[in-house]
Amino acid sequence: MSGGSLSARRALVTGGASGIGAAIATALAARGAHVTVVDRDAEAAEQVATTVSGSAIAVDLLAPDALSHPDLVHALERTDILVNNAGVQHISPIEDFDPAQFRRMLTLMLEVPFLLIRAALPGMYRREYGRVVNVSSVHGLRASPFKSAYVAAKHGLEGLSKATALEGGAHGVTSNCVNPGYVRTPLVEHQVAEQARVHGIAEHEVLAEVMLTESAIKRLVEPDEVASLVAWLASDEAAMVTGASYTMDGGWSAR
Repeated sequence: MSGGSLSARRALVTGGASGIGAAIATALAARGAHVTVVDRDAEAAEQVATTVSGSAIAVDLLAPDALSHPDLVHALERTDILVNNAGVQHISPIEDFDPAQFRRMLTLMLEVPFLLIRAALPGMYRREYGRVVNVSSVHGLRASPFKSAYVAAKHGLEGLSKATALEGGAHGVTSNCVNPGYVRTPLVEHQVAEQARVHGIAEHEVLAEVMLTESAIKRLVEPDEVASLVAWLASDEAAMVTGASYTMDGGWSAR
């Protein structure tokens, strides 16, 4: 997917130290953007930032004072492209799901994006330009068992993204979601044992029997594929694309 120049634009990517986030940081930087990598892993964030000639902010977005971090506040004021990517996964039947874990997941994947958008919009409005790209999931559009918190958070993120699109349109700000299926990342790799346990199958069966069973294309999504879509949504070529949810799920949501 081609992407227009992002020269002179400033991007901020949460969860940018690995996986999808690192690929997004790389793709945006390749198009000329200055990228701020936000992650709780300080060393990994700095490594990615160095690779893309950007900046790093080490912060745990679940910390009560995270959004008051002076470096983050300053970066958000200047952010033209906000990518809400940070996320976690936990697999459990609802009756056993730890309520505290449920709240943490909704905080990280719904409340934190709201707070980051809220902080970034005034600057975007002043500059009459902004791109909000929310890394959602096929689970923002479809549900799966044993993922109540993740599905709830991603469904909420879809609504937040659309509301942002409606409010931001008059100010040159677009807001969209990207909705990949299972992506080849450490987050997915760490799910294998849990998926095997809750489904009562062997770990080597998880990919075919759980992760790819609904997909027409029987492979994992690559991080670079997601990053390419994000970079296009951040470009001027996508100036009329807003309030949309772009699936990259191998046909899962076509069912």
